Amino acid sequence: MPKIDPNNLPQGNEKRLAIRDLFDRISGRYDLVNRVITFGLDSRWRSQAVAVLELEAGSLVLDLACGTAALSRTLAKADMVAVGVDLSLGMLLAAPTNTARLQGDLLALPVADHAVDGAVCGFALRNLVELPGFFAEAARVIRPHGRIALLDACEPDNKILRWGHRIYFQKVVPRIGALLSDGNAYAYLPKSLAYMPAWPELKQQLASAGFVNISRRSFVGAQLISATRQAELGRPEGFDG
Repeated sequence: MPKIDPNNLPQGNEKRLAIRDLFDRISGRYDLVNRVITFGLDSRWRSQAVAVLELEAGSLVLDLACGTAALSRTLAKADMVAVGVDLSLGMLLAAPTNTARLQGDLLALPVADHAVDGAVCGFALRNLVELPGFFAEAARVIRPHGRIALLDACEPDNKILRWGHRIYFQKVVPRIGALLSDGNAYAYLPKSLAYMPAWPELKQQLASAGFVNISRRSFVGAQLISATRQAELGRPEGFDG
C-alpha cells in the first residue's frame, strides 16, 4: 500500500484504504507518541469527553474509531459499558484483550437502530471519508436523547497560541513521530487538519443529522464537541452552543 503524500491528501476510497494502512503501521507505538506529543493532556481530554456525555453508570457507549481502546478504558472507569469499533485491525490487536471491540466501517456500523445510549470518538473525524454520513450513522444507532462526545485536533482560537501551535504541530510533532514511530504518518498529522470543516459547518452538519444542544469546548490543540440525539429525526428541535 503506497504511503500518504501529505502534500496531496487522498479522498474517497483511496483515503479509506490509506488511513487503514497508516494506523496498522503505527498501532504498536500509537499510545506512546500520543502521550509525548500532547504532554500527557490526551488522558485529561478523554476524561472530559466521557464527563460531557452525562450518562448513567451501566450505559452502553460506542467508542468509534477506538484505536487502542483508550477511550473505552476511560468509559469503563466511569462504570459504562464500552464497545469499540475501528477500521484498522492493527489498532484493534494493539488494544488490551479485555476490551470489547470489533472491526467495522464508521459509515456503515454493524449496530442496530437505537441500540446504544451514546458514542464517543477520539481524534478520528479528520480521517473519515466524509462527515455528514458519519453523523447520520451515529444518529441512527444512538437512542433518542442519547449523547455523543467527539474529540479532535484543532488550532487554538487565540492568535498568539495559534502561532505557537502551528510551529509545534507542523515542525516538531513530525520529528517526534519520525523518531518514535513512523515519519510518514506524523507528517500527515498536521496536514490532516485541512480535512476538518470550520465549526459553523460542523455544527450545521450535526444539526442536519438530528442532533441538538450542540456545543464545543476548545483546548490548546484540541476541541471537544458534544450533542444530544433529538427525540425524533426529521423534526428539528433547534440547537445552541
